[in-house]
Amino acid sequence: MKRYSKIAVDLAMTGLLLLLMAYEMVGAAAHEWLGISMFLLVIFHHVLNRKWSGNLLKGKYRPIRIVQTVLVALVLCAMLGSMASGIVLSRHALAFLPIIGGTSWARTMHMLCGYWGFVFMGLHLGLHWGMIVGMVSRHFKPSSLLAGVSKIAGVAIAAYGAYALFKRGLPGYLFLENHFAFFDFSEPLVFFLLDYLAIMGLFVWIGHCTAKVLKGIR
Repeated sequence: MKRYSKIAVDLAMTGLLLLLMAYEMVGAAAHEWLGISMFLLVIFHHVLNRKWSGNLLKGKYRPIRIVQTVLVALVLCAMLGSMASGIVLSRHALAFLPIIGGTSWARTMHMLCGYWGFVFMGLHLGLHWGMIVGMVSRHFKPSSLLAGVSKIAGVAIAAYGAYALFKRGLPGYLFLENHFAFFDFSEPLVFFLLDYLAIMGLFVWIGHCTAKVLKGIR
């Protein structure tokens, strides 16, 4: 039951993350409430995975475990940066807080942490993709044909994700070449979310391939 709770929380976090990336399209107030929901889910996620946290100082650190641990730390830093800057920028959900000024640095930090957090989350999910596939396979045994089609689909999604990465201008946001994100408000929200889902798929694919290489290193 706990295993399925973890999957449900991870899926909910992924969905919220995609909606958070569309902050201008969903509206400022909705963005803030979605951010608070993400904060609560992050806490719940760490509660469910407290055994992993408790074993940080135990056992051997092989390459795959080192990368996983560093990536978790980066995800956590990005989340904390997004939340701290989000509190300063809040004009709806947390408007009652007596915070004056600081919006200039908070906007920059919010963009930087938001987009890098999106990348780190995709890589983090990719490093654990094999475990997710294994759990599904125990309940549903895929045929060799379906397994082959899934691999081709994964490569196709990653390829489109690489195209969407530049189409949506993410490199400019990640390296602060652009300090303001551009949104086409005439575009249906679903198209925006599908592009970002493909971009996440790209980083999941990169993380999954990286995990395969790291697991082979002794």
